[in-house]
Amino acid sequence: MTIQQVLLLLLLWMWLPHPCHTEMLFRRTPDLRPKSFGGRVLGNDGKVIHRQKRGWMWNQFFLLEEYTGSDYQYVGKLHSDQDKGDGSLKYILSGDGAGTLFIIDEKTGDIHATRRIDREEKAFYTLRAQAINRRTLRPVEPESEFVIKIHDINDNEPTFPEEIYTASVPEMSVVGTSVVQVTATDADDPSYGNSARIIYSILQGQPYFSVEPETGIIRTALPNMNRENREQYQVVIQAKDMGGQMGGLSGTTTVNITLTDVNDNPPRFPQSTIHLRIPESSPVGTAIGSVKATDADTGKNAEVEYRIIDGDGTDMFDIVTQKDTQEGIITVRKPLDYETRRLYTLKVEAENTHVDPRFYYLGPFKDTIIVKISVEDVDEPPVFSRSSYLFEVHEDIELGTIIGTVMARDPDSASSPIRFSLDRHTDLDRIFNIHSGNGSIYTSKPLDREISQWHNLSVIAAEISNPKDTTRVPVYVRILDVNDNAPQFAVFYDTFVCENARAGQLIQTISAVDKDDPLGGQKFFFSLAAVNPNFTVQDNEDNTARILTRRNGFSRHEISTYLLPVVISDNDYPIQSSTGTLTIRVCACDSRGNMQSCSAEALLLPAGLSTGALVAILLCIVILLVIVVLFAALKRQRKKEPLILSKEDIRDNIVSYNDEGGGEEDTQAFDIGTLRNPAAIEDKKLRRDIIPETLFVPRRTPSAPDNTDVRDFINQRLKEHDTDPSAPPYDSLATYAYEGNDSIAESLSSLESGTTEGDQNYDYLREWGPRFNKLAEMYGGGESDKDTS
Repeated sequence: MTIQQVLLLLLLWMWLPHPCHTEMLFRRTPDLRPKSFGGRVLGNDGKVIHRQKRGWMWNQFFLLEEYTGSDYQYVGKLHSDQDKGDGSLKYILSGDGAGTLFIIDEKTGDIHATRRIDREEKAFYTLRAQAINRRTLRPVEPESEFVIKIHDINDNEPTFPEEIYTASVPEMSVVGTSVVQVTATDADDPSYGNSARIIYSILQGQPYFSVEPETGIIRTALPNMNRENREQYQVVIQAKDMGGQMGGLSGTTTVNITLTDVNDNPPRFPQSTIHLRIPESSPVGTAIGSVKATDADTGKNAEVEYRIIDGDGTDMFDIVTQKDTQEGIITVRKPLDYETRRLYTLKVEAENTHVDPRFYYLGPFKDTIIVKISVEDVDEPPVFSRSSYLFEVHEDIELGTIIGTVMARDPDSASSPIRFSLDRHTDLDRIFNIHSGNGSIYTSKPLDREISQWHNLSVIAAEISNPKDTTRVPVYVRILDVNDNAPQFAVFYDTFVCENARAGQLIQTISAVDKDDPLGGQKFFFSLAAVNPNFTVQDNEDNTARILTRRNGFSRHEISTYLLPVVISDNDYPIQSSTGTLTIRVCACDSRGNMQSCSAEALLLPAGLSTGALVAILLCIVILLVIVVLFAALKRQRKKEPLILSKEDIRDNIVSYNDEGGGEEDTQAFDIGTLRNPAAIEDKKLRRDIIPETLFVPRRTPSAPDNTDVRDFINQRLKEHDTDPSAPPYDSLATYAYEGNDSIAESLSSLESGTTEGDQNYDYLREWGPRFNKLAEMYGGGESDKDTS
């Protein structure tokens, strides 16, 4: 029989239930000194019974867990040496699980377990046993305590705290590199047998990883595992108890292992040469294209830096690394010219920025590519010979004089002719013009430095073959000064001389200004146009002069004002001069020379009324006159206002007097004689409700006879109004409050006509004139209200 078979039989025997026959025996032990236990106990005869102290011994009860039998599991037997077997004693059990989990036979002392016990729930139970007299219920033995210890069996498999573990290890790690440690636990008793002894093994993940049997540490098992070939691995670890022997229970867990990246791959361009194109008109900074080197690594290990290391265009182009895309963007560094150079060659290098020294042996972590850039021809605008032009010209040049020439050329190989023009927004006065063929700028109007010293022009150059493609250049024209302005008095001088002035007395200091600006500065000379017996001019030689008196005393009664012509000249070429006249008033002054009065009329004014008072009085009179005139004008304007203010108001003008009067018999309310006496009618007056544009001469109509009926008078008036050109363009109803004789039309009332049975003929309304046409259309030719109702 082999060792494995022996172990198997032993394991099976351990699983089978075995009753425990351990007995707790109570034996009397002599004691020379009697001791009472629990006080005195009296017997049936009244004598005191002295109980001797018993000596006892006991053993632990052992019980296998997970009993699967159909009967109660036998635990053990309690037996007292007082038990004679006659059933006089009763065994009592108390403590953990007594009466429920553990029961005792009162007569025999046999203890049984009523159900399966799991050691992992509770490893031992503490109980107390006692034997009492069944009749007296008095204890015959002291209570003793014992323990039922649960024997462990291998009924729990090892378990891991996590079902799935996640771990990582750098790629290219050496064999034996620790990845992660997994630990399983077993609920069985580690102190009893091998039920809790765990051994780890790997079920899945070989040959890449291994696990230490005792510790559960997972380690790499293959060298140079490359993340770029495989990144994820799934490892299954088994934990088995019973020291890993056959029959042991086991549990498994999954470990997902990721190979983290290291910089073990250099960048590589997918091709050795690329070709890019760019128009020559592209401005500086324009992106031409991009290059990109691929790197199998990730993250910072794949970061690449690009630079131009060689080529004939290193000064014409730049390359910038785009961090988010890991591309090298090639841009224009200087302006390109197709006519100068059409092809450039660059050598671009890509290199990792984070290199791991451990992997230097894998080769240089850089790569190069050849970039060829072709410059494409573009129809470029003309190019001026200068970025700006400055011309200086004297202001006295003749019209049509050329002040300067601008030059431009077509940079394209075709070399198209150039046409020049001036931007008239920069020469609104059209002082200059330009020859369109050769770019010569000439004057078309006189120049004046004193009006404008600078002219900022903009010249436009365009190809004749492509006029829309233009170029501008600023042209600054500076106007140089010419002495073409004579000096003049700097200000207006209010000069006076006192009547008591003496000869040689200073009465005024004068100065001059000149619009010209000579290089040497201004220099003026002052003199008199003719010899004057009263005054003289003394030049101070500092562009000022003094006016002095030549005689004593002046009289304002004789001459109140003197005119003194002063000649002012400059020293530039050609010399310019002008004559300015000083008006010198003769005034009365006090002893200190302060002016008091210069007017001769002041002597004639009353002593108590000053000039200021007279001026105030005149102002008051003028203000009163203005107020009167304004009041009269407003009153007249108010009278001329029309009755109808709005031009759009075309409603009938109905004048209501709100006075019915007393009828025909009432001679007090209205004088009927006025209507019967045409001679009493005044001449026709113009209407006051409008302002006629043309004043028409009133037409006088012949007077009606004295006995003419009022109806004829009204018809005559109606005819006059119809033919009157000054009548308003709207109907006017004039009520005379007198009907006269019976009307041929009878009553026009809608109330009265409603009672008429027959139709009425209103055609006669058309004969009354245009005023009644609308009324004739309304009533003529229609049916009566009676017929339509």
